[in-house]
Amino acid sequence: MALEKDVDCPACGETRSFYRTAAMTLHLGEKTKWRCPDCGYGYVEIDGIDTLPA
Repeated sequence: MALEKDVDCPACGETRSFYRTAAMTLHLGEKTKWRCPDCGYGYVEIDGIDTLPA
């Protein structure tokens, strides 16, 4: 799994490189936490489903 990925940051209002801060395997799949280094906004992703606003 990659250590960074480009995502549209809702706090910054533009595309930023988010960095993986944690990962673990759950019964639902792999849980990964991502954080924007510029503003500190973070979100969780479980097996490709994320908590980012739509």
